[in-house]
Amino acid sequence: MMTVAAARRLRDGRSCFVGIGLPSTAANLARGTHAPGLVLIYESGTIGARPDLPPLSIGDGVLADTADAVVSVPEIFNYWLQPGRIDVGFLGAAQIDRFANINTTVIGPYADPRVRLPGAGGAPEIAASCREVTVIVRQSRRAFVDRVDFVTSVGFGSGPGDRERLGLRGGGPRTVITDLAILEPDPASCELVVTHLHPGVTLDQARAATGWDLAAAPDLRETTPPTPAELDALRRLTGSRP
Repeated sequence: MMTVAAARRLRDGRSCFVGIGLPSTAANLARGTHAPGLVLIYESGTIGARPDLPPLSIGDGVLADTADAVVSVPEIFNYWLQPGRIDVGFLGAAQIDRFANINTTVIGPYADPRVRLPGAGGAPEIAASCREVTVIVRQSRRAFVDRVDFVTSVGFGSGPGDRERLGLRGGGPRTVITDLAILEPDPASCELVVTHLHPGVTLDQARAATGWDLAAAPDLRETTPPTPAELDALRRLTGSRP
């Protein structure tokens, strides 16, 4: 449900800067179903990659083998991403807070953390510069916290006006997709609110898995279940590698 819901957010003909893992699976599912003209860009410098299976990393050879072009990492960031030429950034998160700030650096104090996470990679630039950002992450109180322990990638900072104050070019997070629901920022407060619940999920369940007082949109809806065609495409995409 989470992967299909994320894939549906991607429109044909757009460019998408893709993170590894569920973001990559969802982006490739979109390309294989309703958005064949979706241009996938990975931070290793591959533009227009068309992998048959989700890549193992940004350095997976299938990305270069199937790409329209391969450029250097400085070029992909300095020429394509930072000037705002990429439509959608697709990210995961270890922690995310009510203003959609993302932490992939440490759990606990930075100087003496309980857990060291994989780190930033290209995520801070993606969050700063893409015209919009979609985040895909499983929903739990461990991941959905009132305030992240470390801001790796800025969402809306502390609220309205922070992105502009920081001089960030991109539009910021527009959608957070979880295994329970879809959340979107409130236009006035920039705080994440639940706009869709996945089939079989209650609002109380979504709130119990959130570390702040999660608000619901006035027109709260149910996510449309995956179609047989979407499920078939997803199963083909995630089949075993040879």
